[in-house]
Amino acid sequence: MKDSYPSVSLIRLCRLLGVTRQAYYQFYWHIEELQVEEELVLNEVKELRRMHPAIGTRKLYCMLQSFLLDHQIKMGRDALFKLMSVNKLLVRKRKRKINTTQSYHWFKRYPSLIKSWYPDAPNQLWVADITYLPVINGFLYISLITDAYSHKIMGYSIGESLEAVHTTKALQMALKNEDHRNIIHHSDRGIQYCSSEYVTILQENGIRISMTESGDPLENPIAERINGILKEEYLKHYHITNYQEATNLLTCIVDRYNNKRPHQSINMLTPETVHEQSLLVNRRWGKSSSLPNIVKQQQD
Repeated sequence: MKDSYPSVSLIRLCRLLGVTRQAYYQFYWHIEELQVEEELVLNEVKELRRMHPAIGTRKLYCMLQSFLLDHQIKMGRDALFKLMSVNKLLVRKRKRKINTTQSYHWFKRYPSLIKSWYPDAPNQLWVADITYLPVINGFLYISLITDAYSHKIMGYSIGESLEAVHTTKALQMALKNEDHRNIIHHSDRGIQYCSSEYVTILQENGIRISMTESGDPLENPIAERINGILKEEYLKHYHITNYQEATNLLTCIVDRYNNKRPHQSINMLTPETVHEQSLLVNRRWGKSSSLPNIVKQQQD
């Protein structure tokens, strides 16, 4: 307003508005402080997005907590959503589906062991699945094994085909340094998981075999969800030209996913934290939830 009426003194403007000069300056300084804080937050968001290219705002808000506390910035989740929206930083998801399941084969199929059951600790249920990765000359295929309780990726492998050797490599990685006796291994009925080599490894390690009974993704929702996170939030944002690049990138991304990315379904903690500490978490599926207690305590 002062810029619009340069010939009018500040004292007169304050009188016309019914405020004191002190109140005017406090308001001005407050606006300036907010702008500085928003710029700091945006810079930190861009740095986090460099490592997690398409992570959603709810997860970003959780990851920002230590930064906000260190800089004494008070910003709620709604304010962060608004700031992200104004700066065109909200993420839009794009879905595309390619079939990686070859279920028409003569190998034995196993029944589902997890109907109406959910694990209450790590290393009770592992879920396995295969997803695709577009590259310049076609596709690569990623085999994953994930702990259903902690959501930690236990094993992974990438290959240029859907041959069972790649799923076997992921399984062998998951079996290293883990107490895997009596674990249930749940997958679809694809030929890779029904092959004699794969089944033999499971049986020799005392792992019980469970499989979906139809092609419905809801029979293996956690595995499907992890596939989506890796592809939509990370892999699709990189220009991958060959197998070796993809292998190196996947190793880096799995580490970020396990150790840095919070999950809404495990109280906004990271998979590694929940898995290693066997933390008790409340199941949260697709609902906006409050921050975990450890964050609330820091803010109080």
